Amino acid sequence: MDLMAHLLSKGLRSRNPQLDLWGADRRVLCVAHRDLMNYLKVHWQLVEEGANEAELRERIYDCFCGAPQEFEEFIQLWSGMWIKKWKERVKIILGDEGIREWKRMDEILSKVEPVWRSLQNRHEIEDLVVEALIRNGEICGTAILAEDMLKMELGTCLERRAYTGESERLLAVVNNVLRKARRISQSKGPLIFIRINKRFFQPLQEDTHPY
Repeated sequence: MDLMAHLLSKGLRSRNPQLDLWGADRRVLCVAHRDLMNYLKVHWQLVEEGANEAELRERIYDCFCGAPQEFEEFIQLWSGMWIKKWKERVKIILGDEGIREWKRMDEILSKVEPVWRSLQNRHEIEDLVVEALIRNGEICGTAILAEDMLKMELGTCLERRAYTGESERLLAVVNNVLRKARRISQSKGPLIFIRINKRFFQPLQEDTHPY
């Protein structure tokens, strides 16, 4: 982790002192750090410019060096927004709760994984969905949501054999997911579910909890 992570950990701890961000709750810090980087990339319109990670970090460094106090105040403010979203959008799943839905999702995701990995432009597509999520007020778990929304939509299309051409199918998947990302702000309740026994993140299907 870097300077951003340390500033972010201070901001998150100020909102919730019980967080052990460099120990048991390190995954929370990792997710928040990724979300902050995504937020800044969208805020500075670097997605449209096709900027890479190095360019983003250079922009962050310039901002911090130019006005460190203002930048730290921004991190504090953003941390509060993120914690609020975390409490709203993340739910802990205990034991076998919702096991039928989990099995169904695992089945779809395992089938779609080889196809997903073969897509050369999958990172660019993820960036588009992340941008749509952030512009509609979702700043928590943006990368997690974007990837799983795309995989679930792609898996559904493959199962239904809705499109014969790969380009046509991919375009339909992206357009459908972008529409769902724009509708998220109208929904309430959790979008990301954490299974305590396996410690990983995954959103439920739309028919269980709407994106």
